[in-house]
Amino acid sequence: MPSLYADGFSTVSAKAHEAYSKKHAAREQGLRISRQVIQLSANAIRAVHRGEFERAQKLIAEGKTHLAESIPILETNPEIYHAGFLADARKEFSEANITLALLSGGSLPQPEDIGVDVGAYLKGLGDAAGEMRRYILDSLRKDDWSRCEEIMEVMDEVYGLLVTIDFPEGVTSGLRHTTDMVRGTLERTRGDFTMAMRQRSLEKKLASWEGDAHNGKPDNANGSGTNP
Repeated sequence: MPSLYADGFSTVSAKAHEAYSKKHAAREQGLRISRQVIQLSANAIRAVHRGEFERAQKLIAEGKTHLAESIPILETNPEIYHAGFLADARKEFSEANITLALLSGGSLPQPEDIGVDVGAYLKGLGDAAGEMRRYILDSLRKDDWSRCEEIMEVMDEVYGLLVTIDFPEGVTSGLRHTTDMVRGTLERTRGDFTMAMRQRSLEKKLASWEGDAHNGKPDNANGSGTNP
């Protein structure tokens, strides 16, 4: 014989299946959106480093369209929206937008401009420091010094901003780790840039000395051409 509670249990079971089916569907949709946005953001960053700014803008625009599909998830299943995979997508999308702006000389977008929360934006900003390091190292290899100091200053400003966000980790969701990462990136890049500048200065001096020797100019201060 069925128990007195059979109907009640059956009702609970039906409600649970309905609730979790909707949550599962939202999760699957969120995973799909996350994969699309992360891939488009990564491709946009690669386009920026190749100087293909228009292509990067198109990829970012496509990513923004996909990311907007997650807004209904925020309304119906906020725990899915704030889950790691969608949070990572917003962070990567922020990084792509910020990298494009900083390396193309455009205006810095604000979080609301690109439709992300400030936490994801700040983490994306921190990750963009790695792209600035890549830009500087690539420029040094090409002997292009035109924007290296400018980008170094921007990296320093990024760190200066992040280090002022002094709140508990439970509030910022791991921002301190991002800040520490930016500090290390900044220190390594400053060291590499300083060494490159010293090498460049030495090469210029050697070239000048070789030029003077080729033209028959004296190579010492008293102008006699002999050792004092």
